[in-house]
Amino acid sequence: MSDTESLINQWFANHMEQTAMTASMTAPAIERAAEALVHTLLSDGKIITCANGSANILAQYFCTALLNRFDQDRPALPAINLGADATTYSAICRDNRFNDTFSRQVRAIGKPHDLLLVVVDDGHKANLIQAIQAAHDREMNVVVLSAREKTDITSLLHPEDHEISLNDLDSNQAAPLMLVVINALCALIDHKLFGA
Repeated sequence: MSDTESLINQWFANHMEQTAMTASMTAPAIERAAEALVHTLLSDGKIITCANGSANILAQYFCTALLNRFDQDRPALPAINLGADATTYSAICRDNRFNDTFSRQVRAIGKPHDLLLVVVDDGHKANLIQAIQAAHDREMNVVVLSAREKTDITSLLHPEDHEISLNDLDSNQAAPLMLVVINALCALIDHKLFGA
């Protein structure tokens, strides 16, 4: 076996170990978060997502799975990714308000019974913190999917909010596991709303 093949095998072995550990650690939190997402949808609310950097790919994937389909044909479900609108995002940043990139949008379109899903792959960020504060101001619940345990974001959460925390992983280690978590959330939403 070449050195390259050995490195590849080690990467997959590490991933399988982290996946198994994540499943045992996060299953109850995933279930509670899925219940909150379903409650939002049944209450005629929408799910608003936000994330920075490469985590924005995961936020968009989640919204696409709700708006189009996950693994079965069903009615579209309301979801908006605040990071998908590059024009609005860059306009807010242009005016030197990077920390307001998401909170300004949440205050404009969020309402009670909506839910904010925040994906955090690299610790805490001021613009995500402000988005959570804006969601609370709008009487929205929050679900956080985080690569790390006990960040500054954790202290902002209300008792009715939910957090799914991985085991303090780097963003490149966390991304594939976060995708598995998001797939689990999508599958649970479909199952709870539409059955098998």
